[in-house]
Amino acid sequence: MSFSIEGKTAIITGAANGVGLAIARHFLAQGARVMCADMDEASLSAEYGDLVGGENPQVAYFAGDLREKLTIANLLSATIDAFDGVDILVNASRQVAMSDPLSVEDDNVAQLIDQNLMTSLRLIQQVAKWMIKNAEKSEEGDTSVGAIVNLSSIAARRCQPELLAFSISSGAVDQMTRAMAVALAPHRIRVNAVAFGSVMSSSLQDMLSDNPDYRSEIIAKTPMGRVAPATDVAETVQYLVSEGSGFMTGQILTVDGGRTLVDPVLAPTH
Repeated sequence: MSFSIEGKTAIITGAANGVGLAIARHFLAQGARVMCADMDEASLSAEYGDLVGGENPQVAYFAGDLREKLTIANLLSATIDAFDGVDILVNASRQVAMSDPLSVEDDNVAQLIDQNLMTSLRLIQQVAKWMIKNAEKSEEGDTSVGAIVNLSSIAARRCQPELLAFSISSGAVDQMTRAMAVALAPHRIRVNAVAFGSVMSSSLQDMLSDNPDYRSEIIAKTPMGRVAPATDVAETVQYLVSEGSGFMTGQILTVDGGRTLVDPVLAPTH
């Protein structure tokens, strides 16, 4: 059983900051080739600009709005041009926004469904089609030809009114993960997800910056007594895309220090 991802090619969205950045850095350290995608071109350049280039590049980056179908197609083409293929997709791009559950004018539910669900779904569809076509050229076997991981949240199971939109989109990502796992299993493509909480994501950093008292509440309600670094999620994602999890698909792994096992944190911190 191997947890190695050395030599594999991965597309990682949301790679300019937070958990996506941690995953991209971790994958690079483990010897993977990584296409880092995000809307924030300046941050991508700052994080990866010095690493791009050379005869055998290990990293490339792509800036664009993945809510646009053409941008998704261009990202896949750029990855194949840079690395001759793709083995792994990590949908780490996500948006957290407050919403008013009683306001008919609040359209954050639609916005987060588009950002957190539809972008990931369309990217899975495009990448999976390429993986399936490429697999037809190789011999049949028991090993996976591709692995996909979506990032979700414990907000899918913990309801707070002001997180209505985020909770709905997270729940949708979980169910999309299960449905696509069944659809792609015959093609030897595995699809799993990581639902996290009490992890220092960029959204949690912003929340704690505005509400520093939330940190003590999170720690008090997390049995393991700490807020975890984003690298804890990165290592879980590595496991899910490695052959060590070769018989796992459609699973939502929770990384939250036990937080969902006890009373939920009352503050909207995910």
